[in-house]
Amino acid sequence: MNSDLNPAWLRAFAAVCDTGSFTRAAAMLDLTQAAVSQQVQRLEAECGPLLIRRTRQASLTPAGVKVLAHARDMAQAQARLRLALADHDPYTGQISIACPGSIGLLLYPRLLALQVAHPGLSVSYRAAPTTEIITAVLASRAELGIVTHQPDDERLKSELFARESLCLVVPAQEHDAGWTALMRLGYIDHPDGMDMGRRLLARVHPGRRIDQLPVRGFTNQIGTILDPVARGLGFTVLPRFAVQAYPRQQAIRVVETAPPVVDSLWLVCRAEWPLSASAAWAVERLREQDWLSGADAPSP
Repeated sequence: MNSDLNPAWLRAFAAVCDTGSFTRAAAMLDLTQAAVSQQVQRLEAECGPLLIRRTRQASLTPAGVKVLAHARDMAQAQARLRLALADHDPYTGQISIACPGSIGLLLYPRLLALQVAHPGLSVSYRAAPTTEIITAVLASRAELGIVTHQPDDERLKSELFARESLCLVVPAQEHDAGWTALMRLGYIDHPDGMDMGRRLLARVHPGRRIDQLPVRGFTNQIGTILDPVARGLGFTVLPRFAVQAYPRQQAIRVVETAPPVVDSLWLVCRAEWPLSASAAWAVERLREQDWLSGADAPSP
């Protein structure tokens, strides 16, 4: 049997089965009865006998049952494809995004809230560093990405999404952020901790180095980095989004620094084609919310 069955043959066969006659199938398909009969005969030449023809009606052979199921699967797949290509319903479809874990702590719950309001949506979220995010967007594993530097790649479109400052975070009861106090507390490290600490402490304590501080702990889980700080076990440097998302705000204190160290976050997507309706709608909704207001959001 030829594995590539003619879709017109399958449509004709399904119409005969659905209507119960070649005459009604022809009227439904806007064809002649002879044309429908010929298409079913060609399908049977490929698959074997499919119909047992009687005077008043036709019944299916075992092979006919299988071919009819295949024909209906094909029709449903085509309908899904047409719906996907039409893509004019922002409340249906997948919102797939990859971004740093810090902004993800605030962004992911808000995307889930959109899904709760519109159950036809499906949210796919991946926390990753910038290099992996760019790779995921280029490979279509994520439609949207948020990265910490503007990529220089003609295949990508980028726009400023937010500005995020670094925060020096100490235990709530600690009121001294001098170098002696920081030495006493010690540093809670994380995968980006040394780089972030170096950049911020160079502003706060010029001439001092992050590697001069004792390290009191390390974790690679973005949501738990502040737990040892909240317990008085040390201090750390984190992006403001991660600090804002921490549930025990009363147990930590952000030391305001001047001038601040601010990073730009860029929204990236493929440049060759437009965003899906659901992704474009989600980006608009996120920009309308006030969740960026405390994190150095860019002006519209």
